Amino acid sequence: MLYEYRRYEIMPGRAADLHRRFADHTTKLFEKHGIRVVAFFEPLVGTTPELHYLLQWQDMAERERKWNAFQADPEWHAVRAKTEEHGPLVARIHNSFWQPTPYSPMQ
Repeated sequence: MLYEYRRYEIMPGRAADLHRRFADHTTKLFEKHGIRVVAFFEPLVGTTPELHYLLQWQDMAERERKWNAFQADPEWHAVRAKTEEHGPLVARIHNSFWQPTPYSPMQ
């Protein structure tokens, strides 16, 4: 199993818009493309508004196939364009790939 950790630094004043896009559109598109979400998080304390989330993949090949299909989806392009009419929602995206250690309860 492979986990992808993604952290979005949200543009000032745009957190509600990003959360709305995920709640109303992105999660449905993830489901459409078979992308498994483990969890979404937001910091309780911090100076920069951020969204953190984990995705679960069988392997990197599955990730590339499904993520590329999501990124190419015309519905995603339309949603992104509509929700970013007044500027981008995200300043920076950071992602990394994790695998559980042999002793991790999460495999």
